Amino acid sequence: MPILSLDTYDIHIAPVTETLPPLLERLEFGRLFVLVDENTREHCLPKLREALQDQAFHTIQIQSGEQHKDIGTCQLIWQQLMQQQAGRDALLLNLGGGVIGDMGGFCAGTFKRGIPFVQIPTTLLSQVDASVGGKLGIDFMQVKNSIGLFRDPQAVLIDPTFLLTLPPREVRSGFAEVIKHSLIQEPQQWAQLQQLQELNAADWISLIPDSVRVKERIVAEDPYEKGLRKALNFGHTIGHGIEGEELHSADPLLHGEAIAIGMVCEAWLSHQLLALPEQDLEQISRYILSIYGHRPLAPERYRDYLQLMRNDKKNEGQSINFSLLHAVGQPAINQYCSERLIKESLDFYNQLQ
Repeated sequence: MPILSLDTYDIHIAPVTETLPPLLERLEFGRLFVLVDENTREHCLPKLREALQDQAFHTIQIQSGEQHKDIGTCQLIWQQLMQQQAGRDALLLNLGGGVIGDMGGFCAGTFKRGIPFVQIPTTLLSQVDASVGGKLGIDFMQVKNSIGLFRDPQAVLIDPTFLLTLPPREVRSGFAEVIKHSLIQEPQQWAQLQQLQELNAADWISLIPDSVRVKERIVAEDPYEKGLRKALNFGHTIGHGIEGEELHSADPLLHGEAIAIGMVCEAWLSHQLLALPEQDLEQISRYILSIYGHRPLAPERYRDYLQLMRNDKKNEGQSINFSLLHAVGQPAINQYCSERLIKESLDFYNQLQ
């Protein structure tokens, strides 16, 4: 069973029925709460209940989807904790994807000035990215994770078998973060990923630990995103802008789908600004389109994308902050470019087929 140790908590990669019981034996807590959405209640809670055995707990259910990752849903969570008379010794298990982990951790970190919580990520996206590093938050005024805090969980329990409950589109969304981790720090893994064309044939038992280790190493060196950790934002400045604007469209993009577009655009910016080799740009673009297809971006919405990018929490002053690539495995943080170039990167993506 792989165990990745950070300074204040461990990441366990194994069936939750093996990892949760000994964890609960070590922790001292009062009432136990489990946060779910309608999907994880149906598909994942039965396995968690098996792991909990005779342990009593109260279930808090919220609606799934990024559009519900807001202060209104937080109020529902806080209300149930208050009505159930949760004390500061209560323990919250966040059973779900990135929305559950980000928002559940945020609510735990702020309720009565903080109660302990455990992350049990059930999507590929949350297993390789959102559950690691203690960044918690909610969306506000369409800006992703603009209200939040840093707070570490008691532990992260990654059970790869939960991926069997996911539709293919959700797995594909999470795979974008695996691609990102390889591009910013693991050239050898990037070369291997390009041989993987069908995600249903992926060996997640090996891919997940490898991807988590990339983020674990970066977070250990820079826990509060003052330097190297910003490299994890590759693809996210443009991706978040597109994701936020498309959130309330008839066909919203999933997080990883938007980040995939962002990585293509930001690879182009890397080529223009940092001389990322043209061969790398072509490989990144070709592989991402082979996995995610192509979704044209309406030029008349560029202004809206840019407006959300201007509000990105990574910015300093009025400049839009990027993490780009000198080459695969060689990230460059705190990069700025003109809005003209950003629009040209969107044009570059649009002309790909």
